[in-house]
Amino acid sequence: MTYDSPAVLDAGPSDGVDPDEFVRAAVRWHFDPETGSRYWLDRAERLAFDPRRDVKGVDDLALFPDLSDELRHVPVADLIPRGYGGDARLLNVFDSGGTTGAPKRVVQLDDWMRHSTAQVDLRLREHGLPVGAQWLTVAPTGPHLVGDVLQRAAASLGGPGLSIDMDPRWVRKLIATGRADEVESYTDHLVEQCRRILVTQDIGVLAATTPLLERFAREDDLLERINGSVRAIVWGGTHMDPDTRHLLATEVFPDVPLIGMYGNTMMLTALLERAGLDPSQPCVFDPVSPYVFLSVVDPVTGEPVAVGERGQVIVSHVSKSMLIPHNAERDTAVRVTPAGGHAGDAVADVAPVPTVKGETVIEGVY
Repeated sequence: MTYDSPAVLDAGPSDGVDPDEFVRAAVRWHFDPETGSRYWLDRAERLAFDPRRDVKGVDDLALFPDLSDELRHVPVADLIPRGYGGDARLLNVFDSGGTTGAPKRVVQLDDWMRHSTAQVDLRLREHGLPVGAQWLTVAPTGPHLVGDVLQRAAASLGGPGLSIDMDPRWVRKLIATGRADEVESYTDHLVEQCRRILVTQDIGVLAATTPLLERFAREDDLLERINGSVRAIVWGGTHMDPDTRHLLATEVFPDVPLIGMYGNTMMLTALLERAGLDPSQPCVFDPVSPYVFLSVVDPVTGEPVAVGERGQVIVSHVSKSMLIPHNAERDTAVRVTPAGGHAGDAVADVAPVPTVKGETVIEGVY
C-alpha cells in the first residue's frame, strides 16, 4: 500500500500501520480538493507551505501553526471531509471546556468513534479491567468528550454503564466569582448521587475526577464500599500530582488499582496510563500511533526539550475524519521516551499551566 492511497486511513489501532505513511496519506486526503473539508481547503491558501508536498511524516506536523483557536467559530459542516460523500455518519459534535475563551468544536464521525473505542479498550484490557463489570462514571456529558469515551469504554468491556453528569463550566464560574459555598454544595450534590448508586449497585469500575476521589475519602461509608467492592478506579479530567496519586493509591484506596486517563477535546480520544507502573513511579501516558502524537517543547522557543525535562505539551490529532495538527495544550509535562511502536513523545506527570493568554486556568471539580 503506497502513501498516496487513502485506504490506509481505514486502518485500526492494532493494524501496525507506519505512522509516517499514515500522516502522509491523511494530509493528502485533507488537502485534496476532492476529499478535503471546506475548512482545510480554504485554509490551505493561507499556509506558508504546501501540505501535500512538504508533510512527509509525523515530524512535519510541526510545520503547521496552532490553528485550534479557529475552531471556536468554524461552522461544523465545514469540518467534515467531502471525501465521505453521503456516507459521513456524524455521531457527535464535541466542544472544549471553554476555560480560556469560547469553546472549540470538533466532529466525531462513526469511523473515528470505532477506532478511538478500540484503542481505549485495548489499553484498559492491558490493565486487567474486569470484563462485564458495571461501571459508575462521574463525568461531563453533553458537548464534552470524556463522558462519551467512558461510556463507550464500559460498553466495549461488556459492562452496563451507570453515569452521573457534572457541569464543570458552572463550577469554574462559581470559583471565578468567589462563590465557594455554592461549589461545596454542588460537590455534595454529586457525592450524594454517587452514594445512592454505590450502596445499591454492584459497581466494579469507578471512573471519576481527582477532586471527587478526594471528596469520597472524607465519607467513611463510601470509602468502605469502594475499597470493598470496586475492582478498578479510572481517574481523569483534572490532573493528579505525584503526591496525591501516591496517597490515594497506597492509603486511601490501597486495594483498588488506580488508572490514570489523559485526554482532551483536541485529541478526540483519551490516553490511558502505561500499564505496569506502581505509585512510586511517574504516571506516564503514551501516544496512540498512528492517530495522536505528542511532543514536549520549550514554550518560548518551541524546540523539543530533552528527555526527562518539563515543557509544554503539543498534541496533533490525525485521522480520516479530522486533522488538528500542532495544538498547544494548556498542560506541561515531563518528556518521556514512548513505548515501542509509537511515534512522538510520551508524557509524565502532566500538570496545568497557571495561565493561558493572561487568563487563569481553573480546574474546579473537573
